[in-house]
Amino acid sequence: MASTLLAPMARAGESLWTTYQTPAAFVAEAFRGSPPPPKVISGPTGPVHYWRANGRTAWVIEDLGKQGYQLTTAGFIVKNGAIESAKVLVYRESRGEQVAEPSFLKKFLGARLAGGKLDRNIDNISGATLSVQMMQRMASTVLALDARAG
Repeated sequence: MASTLLAPMARAGESLWTTYQTPAAFVAEAFRGSPPPPKVISGPTGPVHYWRANGRTAWVIEDLGKQGYQLTTAGFIVKNGAIESAKVLVYRESRGEQVAEPSFLKKFLGARLAGGKLDRNIDNISGATLSVQMMQRMASTVLALDARAG
């Protein structure tokens, strides 16, 4: 995963990617600086890293908003089968960065799985439809994996 966090340069000094928080910092914050050892579970597109302690699980997951774009990295914390926290860690697309805003991410708080999908409707953002769908996929995947990881 570390190699995916190196941002390519559009022009000298201008990054195409926005790193809001590193995965390591997200995990450390989730467990107040003392994260448990990482675990790995097989997800729909490959291995997914997670950390579990004290009834909470932190997940770092990647997905594509649009074919041909770069992976976006997100972090989720799950407690009792519901999303407790959602963050975009690294956004690597040319549009749709509104999905990293706290006002959007709070829509995921408390979300659970119902029939393989989120139990709530997450409103679309004009100009960020594919990024919103990507975040919904990642949230649903994390909840399904959390249930499976037990």
